[in-house]
Amino acid sequence: MDLIIRKLEERHLPMVDAFSCTETPEMLEKIASLAGEIMQLSHDDILMHLRFFDWALAVLRLHARPGMGSFATDGQLGFYDPAAVLKCYRANPALITRSYLHMLLHCIFSHHFRYDRLEGRYWDLAADIAVENVILELDMAGASLEQDGRLAQKLEELKKSAGNVTAERLYRYFDESPLSEAEEKELQELFSRDDHFLWKKAERPEMTQEQWEKISRRVKTDLKAFARRKSGTESLEKNLEEVTRERYDYAEILRRFAVAGEELKVSQEEFDTIYYTYGLSCYGNLPLIEPLEYRESRKVKEFVIAIDTSASCQGEAVKTFLRKTYSILKSSESFFHKINVHIIQCDHQVQSDTKLTCEDDLVRFLRNGKLVGFGATDFRPVFEYVDELLKQREFENLKGLIYFTDGYGIYPERMPGYQVIFAFLEEDESRAPVPPWSMKVVLDSCSWPYPEQIRHADLPERYA
Repeated sequence: MDLIIRKLEERHLPMVDAFSCTETPEMLEKIASLAGEIMQLSHDDILMHLRFFDWALAVLRLHARPGMGSFATDGQLGFYDPAAVLKCYRANPALITRSYLHMLLHCIFSHHFRYDRLEGRYWDLAADIAVENVILELDMAGASLEQDGRLAQKLEELKKSAGNVTAERLYRYFDESPLSEAEEKELQELFSRDDHFLWKKAERPEMTQEQWEKISRRVKTDLKAFARRKSGTESLEKNLEEVTRERYDYAEILRRFAVAGEELKVSQEEFDTIYYTYGLSCYGNLPLIEPLEYRESRKVKEFVIAIDTSASCQGEAVKTFLRKTYSILKSSESFFHKINVHIIQCDHQVQSDTKLTCEDDLVRFLRNGKLVGFGATDFRPVFEYVDELLKQREFENLKGLIYFTDGYGIYPERMPGYQVIFAFLEEDESRAPVPPWSMKVVLDSCSWPYPEQIRHADLPERYA
């Protein structure tokens, strides 16, 4: 192997062009064979030390791609450039195992499935940092590099700023606190191990996101068995928890607030075409019966959006939540044309109440509305205020209230006469649980372009 690499270097051939040479096909065949053996050794090394990745390793098949110059995966195949593999192996054999494990974790965490819905630059970086953090904590001897000390130092800085180092949390942090060009370049040089160009493909491979999530759940289960006494799996567990959360349709949850009502629309279900056509055949233009000009539907007409405007829950996060809800509100399939929605802003007291009766009202609020408050958090004033609105007959049949908050406040003890959803931007184990009579949903910060998606929901019995 050293002889082959030395000959390539003596001829000053870039590694990406090595396979374009047709003079020595035997050399090219030898390179491919040796690279395949090296990749198999890395596969076996990972399998031996990290047994809980066995199923994922079996699914992600390796495939040589001469001239690529790096490693890459499309979620179904793990591609490698044989010439680049030999060059990396000569420099440091751990580079191969590290890159292989890096690709594998991208697939286990389903990073490649979100690429087309996010800002690619920051998602690339967030995904790379997340998997490198997991690899460092796993502390696999055959995958350690000299620069791991610098990586660990930079990760500590990121943890202080962003919190848990998951791709989702980092992406939101980079989006809210943009990096300078120098900072971005430094992080890329430290954490990048593979190329993500295959993530941009319009055509998805045979392996679907549901299949990879099934594999992730298998890894999560096996991790408890194989790594029961093993430390250093905390970040892996957090990332697996992130990717294996159940997804729910936000619009479907809002439809729990639906009530029966009539709308002006022809009811084809109740229209008898026999009498209609018989009348036309007998009397020319006089049908015996015409379709009803209205029909009964179950849609959302009245509900309350409460916004926690305390100091820790403000700015772009609140605007994003409102945009998510607006995108569903404008759907004629979910809501009546005329609505009665109150947007209540509250910190430790109710600061404002904006009434919306149609889509235009909500558009104006999004454009011109201002957030007020930013004090301590107390949820009780909102419920007391809504009770007063009910006494004043402001609502005909209020079905529900959505409270967007960080969760750090005083919950009411009494269950109201309508359904309640507490919506959070992220999961936080340190905050108090929501009351048992309410629903908790965690919005998916990496699905803003797809606002109907939420990441997680806890439903009490009354919502089932």
